[in-house]
Amino acid sequence: MEKDAKIYVAGHSGLVGTAIVRMLREQGYKNLLLRTSSELDLRRQADVEAFFERERPRVVILAAARVGGIWANMNNPAPFFYDNMMIQLNVVHAAWRFGAERLLFVSSSCSYPRMCPQPMKEEYILTGVPEPTNETYAIAKISGMKMIEAYHRQYGVRFFSVIFPNLFGCNGILFNHESPRRGETFVTRKITRAATRIKVGLQEKVFMGNMEAKRDWGFAGDYVEAMWLMLQQDEPDDYVVATGETHSVREFTEKVFQKLGLDWRAHVEIDPRYYRPTEVDVLLGDASKARKKLGWTPKVGFEALIDMMVAADLEQAQKEKTLKDAGFTCEPKRILS
Repeated sequence: MEKDAKIYVAGHSGLVGTAIVRMLREQGYKNLLLRTSSELDLRRQADVEAFFERERPRVVILAAARVGGIWANMNNPAPFFYDNMMIQLNVVHAAWRFGAERLLFVSSSCSYPRMCPQPMKEEYILTGVPEPTNETYAIAKISGMKMIEAYHRQYGVRFFSVIFPNLFGCNGILFNHESPRRGETFVTRKITRAATRIKVGLQEKVFMGNMEAKRDWGFAGDYVEAMWLMLQQDEPDDYVVATGETHSVREFTEKVFQKLGLDWRAHVEIDPRYYRPTEVDVLLGDASKARKKLGWTPKVGFEALIDMMVAADLEQAQKEKTLKDAGFTCEPKRILS
């Protein structure tokens, strides 16, 4: 594809979107269409269609969504359904109507049934009922995938869907720090944040509830490479993109403290008051189709991912310690270098 082709990245400031933008710029694509939610409300059909009619992007990457962990889904089922449905309906339809050549829709492993066989394959979608704690989000994501299929089947467009497990990255934002109570991504953020603060003397304990849930841990930079390979394909298809291995929250905790030279058992206290419901005990994606058809394999393993997360949060903790030593009494919300 020509380097001056217009590419619209919806959700460019999020974890996936930031990684996508960085990858595209590194490859020499400069004609990127980027809009914040205040500049373009994707829930408003008229605004979306006016944008597409004016800009006519050739490629659309739909990474915009209302996202959150278990508590957010349980307490806000209506906006999780409405916002995600409206975003998908408006963007996919406008992309088709105004001639986008390719579209990639970012879905989630939450789309799978609660009792889904492991590892999860593409064809397991809609083989059972969703997990109740994120039911409306899951149904919205499934609807987006089925909309993609319908437009391809009827209109022959090259529209794709990709399914991600838990995702981590350091592309301009720090490892899913945006909001609290975001499932395993929040728990691991809590662990690295607390452990690095303990290391520099800003904290003494971290309180945890359930530490046995196992997840597939993926690095955003790896996964956007798979997305780009998908967009090069002529025949649209759904793909699961995953590492193919799981690790528990307990294992993650042990590794983080070990890398900081600390004994996690001296600093982590299991307290039932911090227990939160887990969606399912194990979530493992089957990326065999992506490996076979796209030739994709992840480059960043579990250990390397932890190294990056610890390094990023340790730098942050050291900055906070410097401020505290200088006499600041309030903890800064965020310090970006």
